[in-house]
Formats: sequence, structure tokens, C-alpha cells
Amino acid sequence: MRTAIYPGTFDPITNGHLDIAERAGYLFDKLIILVVVNPNKKPIFDVEQRKALIREAVRPFDHCVIEVDSFQGLTIDYARRAGAQAMVRGLRVLTDFEWELQLALINHKLAPEIETVCLMTAQEHSFLSASIVRELAQHGGRDLDELVPPHVAAALRAVFGHQAPVGAGAGDRSEM
Repeated sequence: MRTAIYPGTFDPITNGHLDIAERAGYLFDKLIILVVVNPNKKPIFDVEQRKALIREAVRPFDHCVIEVDSFQGLTIDYARRAGAQAMVRGLRVLTDFEWELQLALINHKLAPEIETVCLMTAQEHSFLSASIVRELAQHGGRDLDELVPPHVAAALRAVFGHQAPVGAGAGDRSEM
């Protein structure tokens, strides 16, 4: 069974993350979405909340086996213990490539048996990052439903005390 891990903080999981996860699901028999605990970051959702949001978001991906887990430490150590053959990473822009190349090289040095597989983000998600989503949510941005699954948008609104605008739906647009 070909297993890959897809690590990240996923705070919150975005439609861009989900695009990468779904596509990776076609490439591997099993995908483990790994919520990495980084003590240097201050997430808005705790680890269990992030895992629950991810599980709900990937429920429709019935073409593959997806597990959701969490880990604190070197991601490559988790990959080795999980028996993964690959680590999936998403690339949006050139600066992502520079960072991901550094990670891939050090991970290859530490565990040459585990490949790093980079998937280019879909064009419609190339601008999207969890930090942008958090900032929009913090300031009551109306377009959350276009950037994250509806249940994640609702969770963000709850955290920041914003309600969905009247008549808001996945197709509504507002000026940013």
C-alpha cells in the first residue's frame, strides 16, 4: 500500500489544502493529513478542532483512504513511523518553492527512502493561504465560504464573533 503524509498546521484548512489532498488521494492508496503542532505558532483552533474540521472536509473524498492525525516533532520521523513512502507538499508561488526545496533536501538527507512530492495548486487557489483566511475572518470578511468549506467558515465566524451576512451563501460575492 502506497502511503503518503500531507503535513501542515491547517489553521484553518482551506479549499487550496483540500484541492491538494484530493489530488494526492488519487496518487496514493492512503493519505494521512498530519496536523503538525508547532510551538512557535499560536493557532486559533486547537489540534483536536483542526482534526475534526479536516475530517468533515474530506468526508466527500471517497476515492481514497484518508486518515487525520497530529504530531509534534520532526515530520520526517512521523513519516518513517507511519511507513509512508512520500510526503506531499503544495506549491502556490515561487517563494513556496524555495522553502519546500529546503525542506525536501533536508528530509532526503534524514530519510532518503521517503520522497517529497510537490503538487502545484490549482490556479483558483494560488492566492489562498490560511493566514489570509484568518485575517479575513478576524475582520468579518464575507467571502469565507469561497475560501474554506462552509463548516470551517462557520467555525471561523464563531471564533471571531461574526455572523454570516443575511443571504450569504457559497455563491455570494462582496468587495474586498
